[in-house]
Amino acid sequence: MTVPFISEQIIDSITDALDNQENSYDKAIGDMQAKQPILFSYLLSESFKLLTDEEREYLLYLALVIWKAVDAEVAAMTMLDSEKIEEVEERNWTLFNETSAKGFNDKLNVFFDKYPQEDLLAFVEDALVDDEDSFVTKEGKELLFIGLRTTIDALCGI
Repeated sequence: MTVPFISEQIIDSITDALDNQENSYDKAIGDMQAKQPILFSYLLSESFKLLTDEEREYLLYLALVIWKAVDAEVAAMTMLDSEKIEEVEERNWTLFNETSAKGFNDKLNVFFDKYPQEDLLAFVEDALVDDEDSFVTKEGKELLFIGLRTTIDALCGI
């Protein structure tokens, strides 16, 4: 399965639809449960038990945006299996832990090197930017980033 480049414009249109259309969030959750049940289960799994309730909600929201953006561009998306997700997640954790960079944002640079879905990954990075209103903890940032990068990689066959 070849996934075309998912542009910032596509991502923005998906977030606008989820944020502004009545019942679109609940419908998207139901659609994801039906079309990608293993991915949906992964997002609710023990892998993310250290996240706060607010961070878990944010993970699901951001993953819905990613999934809907890919789903909008791929006519017949393959249903993911748990082995694929685990393999991709392990690869991402290895890359994250082996980088010598000290700060969180510096550690992310290695993930962007020749990455075919740069706008989707930038969407994730932007969602985790520090600001005074952020409810995302330091530990939460790492879990969210790896979980969302794993979601992109698995859906796009990276």
